[in-house]
Amino acid sequence: MYYVYVLKSTILKRFYIGYSSDLRRRLKEHNDSRSKSDKGYSPWELVYYEAYKDKLTATKREKQLKKHAAKTDLIVRLGFEAR
Repeated sequence: MYYVYVLKSTILKRFYIGYSSDLRRRLKEHNDSRSKSDKGYSPWELVYYEAYKDKLTATKREKQLKKHAAKTDLIVRLGFEAR
């Protein structure tokens, strides 16, 4: 199983979208500041995820959500203000 997920920084108004086959491990890595792209924004909280059977579908969805309009739409639907 592969997961596309959205994290929200608990200290700054920042969101991160990614994918992983092990969601718990990946969240721990983000919070341990082991991810270069989001190092200064931890701690993170998981606010949304989707599950997929295969990696290809998950990576396509991740890329779709990272596009500005789709990301903004999802953040608003989750009840957060878009930045």
